[in-house]
Amino acid sequence: MEFALTQDQQMMREAARALHEREIAPVLAAHDADASLPKAAMLKIFAALAKLGITAPRLPERDGGGGLSMLAYGLMFEQLPPVVSIALMSHECTIARIWAETTAENRQRFLPDLLAGRKICCTGTTEPDVGSDPRSVKTRVVRDGDELVITGRKMWITNVTICDLINVSCDEGPDARGLATLRRLVVERDKTPFETREIRTLGLRQGHLGEALFDAARVPLDNALGNSGDAARMLTLTWNGNRPLVGLAAVHLAQRALDLARDYAGLRVQFGTKIGGHQLIQKNLADIETAVMTSRLLCYYALDAIDRGDRANGSSAMAKRYATSACEQAISLAMHTHGAMGISEELGLERLYRDIRMLPIPDGTNEILTLIQGRELTGIDAFRA
Repeated sequence: MEFALTQDQQMMREAARALHEREIAPVLAAHDADASLPKAAMLKIFAALAKLGITAPRLPERDGGGGLSMLAYGLMFEQLPPVVSIALMSHECTIARIWAETTAENRQRFLPDLLAGRKICCTGTTEPDVGSDPRSVKTRVVRDGDELVITGRKMWITNVTICDLINVSCDEGPDARGLATLRRLVVERDKTPFETREIRTLGLRQGHLGEALFDAARVPLDNALGNSGDAARMLTLTWNGNRPLVGLAAVHLAQRALDLARDYAGLRVQFGTKIGGHQLIQKNLADIETAVMTSRLLCYYALDAIDRGDRANGSSAMAKRYATSACEQAISLAMHTHGAMGISEELGLERLYRDIRMLPIPDGTNEILTLIQGRELTGIDAFRA
């Protein structure tokens, strides 16, 4: 068992960190921190990510992807600010789904602009009454000659308000149990216009979370992905990879909070000494560092399990649930360490706190993840009989 990063892994991590400092942070700093970025700014960021090969890290190099292991991708993902990394995750996992489930002709039609960051994509699964149970979707698709017609509403979709292409999960009719038979369709916005609306949120405010309305939207039959009824399985495989990545987005925020708290403890003086010399401040710092380290290692473990081909449903759920909770507590401790400065907008800790509160939601709430882990432990499904 080897816990030290290899030289290649260290270089990948440093390359992502340098890209953030050189090309991403200036774009974010140039715009209002409480407003979604203009699409032109996001395209600039995606073009920078493409240079690093992480707009499609799960694809083989022969097909234009990064050819990365999930662990290698996670090492790089952790270095990016979550408002960017969560947008990247929506984009790249949509690319991976299209690549895995369509024809060679459609790959050539859809993917080059997405890989290069010239276009932005996303996936729409969640609906107003449907979250962690994709088999209950109500967005319908029916065939009409050589076209498929979509009617329904999707929401809580990252990138949707600026996307050029969306992968939509639809119901094409009930199965024997009365549940939706899922079908995925690629909708190209320039050919099939649809309505979108931004949803204002507590954190990650420079991002693009929103909803989409499809009112008898027509797409070519060729835009269907995969086989009828296999969408739920593909969603599970994608979620298993995404959940530790979301955990690493939480680690990114908590690491920043740790750095700020440690620096402050070495400067701030109370009762005639630097507060870093007080025992309870040292306990806070130790607890923050422990949360960061354990969260990071658990997420790395889950990603490595995927690379090894192990069943990762439980480890993936555990990693995201633990990391988002532990790192939220770590940022709260960092705010306590700063006293009044911790709640000031000037310092930025309050933004880290708002941002991390967003992360337990995507790719399965912590309550759902608890049940997934419990199912893996017991072999008993708490969702359905």
